[in-house]
Amino acid sequence: MKILKIISTLLLLANFVVGQQYIDKPFLQDFSEKYDLNTELITTKLFKVRSDRNGVINILSENGILHPYEKELSKDLRYRPLLDVKIISLKTVQNQFVYLTDKAVFSYAWAGKKYIEHDVENPIDFAIVDNFNVLIGAENKLVLFQDGKKSWEKEIPNFTPIDLIFDEDGKRFYVLSDESIYMLQCPDKKLFKIYSGKNLTAIELLKDEIIVGTSDGVFKLDNADFKPSIINKKLPNTEITSIKNIDGKLWFGSKRGAFTLRDDGKYDYYASKRWLVDDEVVDISKGPENCILVLTITGLSKINFVEMTLADKAEYFQKIQRLRHIRYGFSSETYLKVPGDLSTAVLHDTDNDGLWTSMYLAGELFRYAVTKSEDAKQNAYEAFEAMERLTEISGIHGFPARTYEIDSYQSSDTDPNMKEEDKIWQLAKDNRWRWKSTTSSDESCGHFFVYALFAELAPDKEWRDRAIHQLKIEMDHIIENDWYLKTWNGEITQWGRWNPDYVNKFSIHTGDRRLNSSLILAFLQATYHFTGDEIYKEKAFELMNEYGYDDNAALPATVIGFVEGENLSDSWNHSDDEMYFITIPNLVNYAFNPELKQKYFDAAESHWEIERNEKNPLWNYMYALIGGKNIDSEESAWWLREYPLDLITWRVENNHRNDLEKLEPNFREQEFTEVLPQDERPLHLHNGAYRNNGGSGGRNELPPYVYLLPYWAGRYVEAISAPQK
Repeated sequence: MKILKIISTLLLLANFVVGQQYIDKPFLQDFSEKYDLNTELITTKLFKVRSDRNGVINILSENGILHPYEKELSKDLRYRPLLDVKIISLKTVQNQFVYLTDKAVFSYAWAGKKYIEHDVENPIDFAIVDNFNVLIGAENKLVLFQDGKKSWEKEIPNFTPIDLIFDEDGKRFYVLSDESIYMLQCPDKKLFKIYSGKNLTAIELLKDEIIVGTSDGVFKLDNADFKPSIINKKLPNTEITSIKNIDGKLWFGSKRGAFTLRDDGKYDYYASKRWLVDDEVVDISKGPENCILVLTITGLSKINFVEMTLADKAEYFQKIQRLRHIRYGFSSETYLKVPGDLSTAVLHDTDNDGLWTSMYLAGELFRYAVTKSEDAKQNAYEAFEAMERLTEISGIHGFPARTYEIDSYQSSDTDPNMKEEDKIWQLAKDNRWRWKSTTSSDESCGHFFVYALFAELAPDKEWRDRAIHQLKIEMDHIIENDWYLKTWNGEITQWGRWNPDYVNKFSIHTGDRRLNSSLILAFLQATYHFTGDEIYKEKAFELMNEYGYDDNAALPATVIGFVEGENLSDSWNHSDDEMYFITIPNLVNYAFNPELKQKYFDAAESHWEIERNEKNPLWNYMYALIGGKNIDSEESAWWLREYPLDLITWRVENNHRNDLEKLEPNFREQEFTEVLPQDERPLHLHNGAYRNNGGSGGRNELPPYVYLLPYWAGRYVEAISAPQK
C-alpha cells in the first residue's frame, strides 16, 4: 500500500509544465571587480580612465598615471618618461593611449613617432581624430592642429571647456562648457555656438543625436538642426557626471552610481558597494575583455560581462555554499569581522538554522533527482544528519531545537551570572553542547517540508525511513502537547501554536488563521502518507470537522488584510509566504480526498496570483509541484539571471530613483509598480520580498541556497532545461 502511495505521488509530481520550459542558453552575467586607492594615494584626485588594445588600463590622477593591480590602484611605473611630465588629459585613438601635457600631445604607440608640440597656455582637454588631428581646449581658447601644425585658433571669452569629442560621420568637433556647446565644422573650420544653457556636465554622440548631461537630467540635440528635447529627469539619478556611447549603448555616470539605457527604455543601475568602490562617478569608458570601467572619486570598478548559463551559476554558488556556509552540516550564515572582507568570515548560528538548512537540503534532493550526483546525495545526507540531531539534542521527544552550538560559542546567554532556568540556550546532556529552545512554526514548517521530500527522493531506504521517523516523532510531540510546541520547561514557545484556541481567535482576514491551519493539516497529511497510521488522519479530520481548519486553509489569499486592533495584521508578512509555499506540496499532494485537494489547490493558486508580480522562482516552482500550469517560466529565469554573484549584504538605496513609479503606502509594503531585479536591491532571503532599501553594510554573506533551491526545483519540475552550450 505504501509503495503504491509513493508511486502515485511521484506520478503526480511528474505532471509538470514542459511546454513552458526555459531553455538554459548562455546569457551575459555581470559582476564587479573593485580597486581602491592604495594607502599612499588615498587622498589622490582621479580624473579619467581609458584602456588600450593590449588591455592596459590607465587612470589619470593628480599624481600621474595609475593602474589597477591586485585590488588596488598604484602608480604605473612602466613608462619612465611619463613619470617626469605633468599629464593634463588622457584619450584613446585607434585603441591606443594619447596624452596631453602643458607642452605636447603624444603617444608611445606607433613607435613613439606621434608627437605634436603646442604653445597653448593652460590647456584643459583635447579631442583627437584617427589622422592625429587634434583640437585643444584651454581657458578662453580653442586651437586646432592638423598634420602636426597649428592650423586654426579662436578666442572665446568666459569659456572653460569640460569635454571635447569628434563626430567622425559629420567631420566636426563638439566642445562642451558648463553653459554652452560649440561645434567646429571641418574642413572649413567654422565655429558655431549650437546651444546655451546652465549646469551642463557631459556630452556624447548616439546615432543622429547629441546626448547632453546636466546637474539635473539629460536632454538630446538633433544632430541636424540642434533643437533640444525636453529634459529627461526619469533617471536613477539626475546629477550626471559622465556619458559614454559604448558599442551603441549609452552609459551614464552620476553622483549616485552608474546606469545604462536598455532597449526597452529602462535602466540597469549599478550603485552601492556591490558594484562600485563608491557611488560618485568621475568617468566611464570601455574596458578590456567585455567590461565597463567606472572611475569614482575613491577608486576603479570593472563591471565584467561573461557568458554563463543558469547551470554554470548554480555550480558557482554551490562552491561558495560548501566553502563558506556549512557549519556542523547546517546551511549557515556568515558574519564578516571586516565589512566586505570574506577572509574574515565567521560562521554563526541563527534562529532559523533548521529552516534554512531544510531549504538547502531540498535543493540538494532536487539536484540528486535530476542528476543522480553522488555529491548531491552526500550533501543531502550530511544536512539531514544535522537536522535529525535537532530532536536528539533537545532530549524532549519530538521537540526540535532551533539550532545547536558548542557550549562556549553560542551567540547569546553568555552572562556568567544568568541562571540556567533563564537561558534560551540549554545545556545538553553531554555538558559540551547547548541547544536553542525557542523553536517556532518556521522551523517545523521546514522540517515537514524536507522530511517528506527526503522520504520521496532519497535513494536509500534506510535513510528514507529515518526521515519518516522524524515526521512521526515531531507530529507526535505536537499532538501530545495539545497542538503546541512545548520546550524543556513545559512552556509553549512563542510561535509553535496550532491549537484551535490560538488559531481561531484570529479573524479570517489575519494571515495566521489561514497559515497555521494549512501548516498543521499538511503536517498531519504528510505523516499519514508515509506512516499509514490512522491516528494522523483522525486528528486531521477532528481539526476540520470540529474547528473548521479545512475552511481556514481554503480561504483565498485575497481575504488577508489589515484588521484594526488585531495582532499580526498590520502588514503582509513575507515570512508567511515562505512558510506557505514550501508547505503547499504536502497540503495539496497528500490531501485525503479529491475534494480537499481541489479546495487547497484553489487557495494556493490564489496566493500564487497575489505573489506573482514578485517573479519569485521558488513560489512559481512550488506552485508547479502541486500541478500549477502557467508558472511564469521566463519571469523565474529573469530572477535567476539577475541574481548577483556578489552575496555580500551591502547597503543599497533606491528611494531616490526618479526612473521608478512609486506607490502609495500599502498593506503589501510594495514601494514601486514593478519589482526590481535582485542585483539592484539589498540581498535578502526568500522571506524578505520588496525590500528595496537596507542591508548590513557588508557585514554578512548570504548563503547561496537562496539561488540553489529555486534553480534545482526548476530543473526538477522541468521548467528549466539542462544547460545548452
